Amino acid sequence: MSVREVPAGALIKRLSEELKKLKELTPPEWSHFVKTGAHRERPPEQLDWWYTRAASVLRRICMEGPVGVQRLRTCYGGRKHRGVAPEHFRRGGGKILRTILQQLEGAGLVTKTERGGRKVTPKGAAMLTALSDKIKAELSKT
Repeated sequence: MSVREVPAGALIKRLSEELKKLKELTPPEWSHFVKTGAHRERPPEQLDWWYTRAASVLRRICMEGPVGVQRLRTCYGGRKHRGVAPEHFRRGGGKILRTILQQLEGAGLVTKTERGGRKVTPKGAAMLTALSDKIKAELSKT
């Protein structure tokens, strides 16, 4: 079963629950006060947003191949409201993504490539495909 064949929301929700069980993946103490990018006005309201973002990052790395921090910043960016002036695109915060990538690497789910960026390890791919299989089986029952 491919990661592309299941709904992204269901996979990210299930994957974030699995990532909470890993001791390597813990939110830093500053994660409760930080915005996720310059385009945001406030920090996230969800208490477990760190695990949701980590699950989303892992899914994106699996789908897009070797991905670096700059491409992920572009992916998680958005439009900055500038009052009466036109909106402009701003990239997402890099510190959050770097820390998540380092934690995923410490857990053995992603690894660095020779040319830069990170790719999914066999352990990470097995976790993603197992969750995809479970979700696909649940969806086919209904």
